[in-house]
Amino acid sequence: MEFTKINNDINGNLRYVTHFLNIPIDGEGLNVNEKYDLAVKKANKIGGKRYHNKKFGGGIVFQSYNVSNLEKEINQL
Repeated sequence: MEFTKINNDINGNLRYVTHFLNIPIDGEGLNVNEKYDLAVKKANKIGGKRYHNKKFGGGIVFQSYNVSNLEKEINQL
């Protein structure tokens, strides 16, 4: 799974963005917007949020100091 490090939040915590297609969803028959909404809803359970940025469309941002642990949590969704 590929993560992109972005600027820290205002408290100095590390943040990483991944594409919503990296979130495991059962989105057969759904359009792209519905898949994105479903992925964000699942990511919210482990602290993920929509990433609003022109450079990274379809991103979900996570606050994490341990990327390998974050990847395990995402795969368990």
